[in-house]
Amino acid sequence: MIGGPTPAVPWIITVSVGLAMLGLSVAGARKDPIPASEVAVFRALNHGPEWWYPVMWLPMQLGNLVVGTIVGGAVCLLAGEPWAAGAVVAAMVLKLVTERLIRHEMAPYLQIRRRPGESQPGAILRGDVSPAGPSFPSGHVLLAAACACVTAAVLPWPLDILAVTLAAIVAIGRVYVGAHNPLDVTAGFGAGLAIGGALTALLPG
Repeated sequence: MIGGPTPAVPWIITVSVGLAMLGLSVAGARKDPIPASEVAVFRALNHGPEWWYPVMWLPMQLGNLVVGTIVGGAVCLLAGEPWAAGAVVAAMVLKLVTERLIRHEMAPYLQIRRRPGESQPGAILRGDVSPAGPSFPSGHVLLAAACACVTAAVLPWPLDILAVTLAAIVAIGRVYVGAHNPLDVTAGFGAGLAIGGALTALLPG
């Protein structure tokens, strides 16, 4: 049975955790070559069983710029929170800006932080993921995490937990399908938490 609203996590905690995750990810990604520990995590997830793919495919669409924004906004409107729907649109815009800023900061390392198709020998690529190009941070995960923060703030339990869980599935799934290395997705998740947490602070009530 769906319960009533649960106390929201203070936005300052969400933002702080997000910034810490982003900072640690950026620091870890400034290595040449990709750290052995990150390679091990990538291989463990990327070589997961094939039945994961149909399970993860639908949740992963929430990282798509259009799909994630529409779904997040619709959920907020259905919850009777038009301000939150506007915050989801703002999260989409901030995703584009933040992704560009992070890539500018990481410019000297973008030849190292390449898609797994280039940077991980033996990577398994599933679906229509790009086999080449820079991959830090994961824009899909950034958007999913930001929208999850906003929607979780206006949803009752256990739907608030479901929103965050779906964002985590997007993060794991992007490594599983061979679209990103692990630090790409932790950077995206951290940036998304920071954006989403800041936007929830602006919501009325």
